[in-house]
Amino acid sequence: MPIRIPDALPATTALEQENIFVMTEYRALHQDIRPLRVLVLNLMPTKIATETQILRKLSNTPLQIEVELLRTASHDAKNVSEQHLETFYRTFKEVEHEHYDGLIITGAPVEQLDFEDVDYWDELVRIMDWSTTNVHSTLHICWGAQAGLYHHYGIDKHELPAKLSGVYEHRLVKRSSPLVRGFDDRFFAVHSRYTGVDEAAVDTHPELEVVATSDVAGLYIVKSTDNLRFFVFGHPEYDSDTLKLEYERDLARGIDPDVPVNYFPDNDPAREPLNMWNSQAQLLYTNWLNYYVYQTTPYDIRKAGRAARAMAGLV
Repeated sequence: MPIRIPDALPATTALEQENIFVMTEYRALHQDIRPLRVLVLNLMPTKIATETQILRKLSNTPLQIEVELLRTASHDAKNVSEQHLETFYRTFKEVEHEHYDGLIITGAPVEQLDFEDVDYWDELVRIMDWSTTNVHSTLHICWGAQAGLYHHYGIDKHELPAKLSGVYEHRLVKRSSPLVRGFDDRFFAVHSRYTGVDEAAVDTHPELEVVATSDVAGLYIVKSTDNLRFFVFGHPEYDSDTLKLEYERDLARGIDPDVPVNYFPDNDPAREPLNMWNSQAQLLYTNWLNYYVYQTTPYDIRKAGRAARAMAGLV
């Protein structure tokens, strides 16, 4: 089934070249079905690349999805044109009175800052608070997951001895969760971050549960027991060459980064990397959309959100 996005969005051409069904807005409006409304708060500086990566994952389901892109008005994005932002992105002021079936909050390269020192932190807090009343299910990615745990549950991050970069083996902790239905008992996932969250700190909160973790990389998936918030500490949306591009960027900056773990064959950056995470990454997005958005969201979009579900006795 198709993903519905603006015709002129740069991701459209890339997705169509991959034979992904992208539906025009005109055709979507003439179907007698309500698409899922998914809002993507894109905090990454490489906005066009991140748009394409996430839209690729959202597209591979039997559901019609209407995607909107959200940006923070309090941050001056330097790696994308203002015309692109004005054309394809909305601000919180423009959406705060609307309701959505799903919200995705991406990562951001700000994990070495205290949360309160991030220039758009106050705006992000307002968006996360708003999500509890206007969004049915929220998926937090990487730094977005750390920010969500900190704001909603008071769980802080800590700095790692060195950047965690590479492809790591993980294991399932809660195998029965529909979120990981179809996952292998051992699977690979991508991480790229300087900070982490202690699993022991999550375990002190009975309203949270660990779904998957790694003996080396630490937490990978945490969710709230009411199925309204999901926290993924890796980057399941990453393309095959994303870690390579980050590694080459850091080399050019003189950072002298470690070679991403378990990524290049024989640990040789001159060789093309192997993608060992794509299948679980696709399942993660597909399962979230199917089991925690589509199957439980109210048909009346105005009822999407924690307050509405509470009034209906569903929380």
